[in-house]
Amino acid sequence: MTDERAAAHAACEAMVKQYDRDRWLAGLLLPDAARPAVLALHAFSLEIARVRETVSQPSLGEIRFQWWREALDGARPAEAEAHPVAAALIDACDRFRLPRHALIALIEARTFDLYDDPMPHLGHLEGYCGETSSSLFRLASLVLAGGADPGGAAAAGHAGVAYALAGLMRALPWSAARGQCFVPADLLARHGASPEDVRAGRATPGLLAALAELRTLARSHVAAARAGLADMAAPARPALAPLALVPLWLDRMERADYAPFETPVDAPQWRKQWALWRAS
Repeated sequence: MTDERAAAHAACEAMVKQYDRDRWLAGLLLPDAARPAVLALHAFSLEIARVRETVSQPSLGEIRFQWWREALDGARPAEAEAHPVAAALIDACDRFRLPRHALIALIEARTFDLYDDPMPHLGHLEGYCGETSSSLFRLASLVLAGGADPGGAAAAGHAGVAYALAGLMRALPWSAARGQCFVPADLLARHGASPEDVRAGRATPGLLAALAELRTLARSHVAAARAGLADMAAPARPALAPLALVPLWLDRMERADYAPFETPVDAPQWRKQWALWRAS
């Protein structure tokens, strides 16, 4: 790896360490040969997820996303080379033969984030989780398999949905404060709640019931992911280690003192590190 590439990957690791410490800790348990590429994937995901925070209107976010599409398509080689995350990501794609269409699909899904439309229905939410989270688990498993297909695509899919559902519920205080509603409108309506309750930070009985249903759904995806691990080659299985954190978060949300719009739910650091170590 050239000095320039090493610097780009180091920048990705620093970014993940600062903004997604759980993913960074999981990355520390990966083989040295795979760790930089996996962290580059997570840095890219962070970069795309943070676009809304860095632009003043959705159209500017659309322009930023178009830049990423073109960079991944090879239309902006000089600009991509000068961007640490883009340079590291493209290097990872080249070294491990990662499908770039999966990364472009992640960008497409994240277009939802630029606007304040509520998540319309549960199926749409699961699709969103699949494109933005399951793809990362799947791509990480390809890296750990040296670019070959390790199997276990279904396990990666379920793991990503479970991880994203837990993450979106944990992020409710933040997303609601900026006017977003990721709790599906059809699920809210079924329990007598509405997106306006989410945006206003009202923990109504209906909203709490909707969140309880989402937790049940997340647990079902955790179980399906674990059952599917047998179909994944053993060297690739540590790609799904972050899944071990999901039950810890869900358990905290089911405590009597759970307040969905207060400080984001988390588990003690030692428990998370122990869970990641065992899962890896």
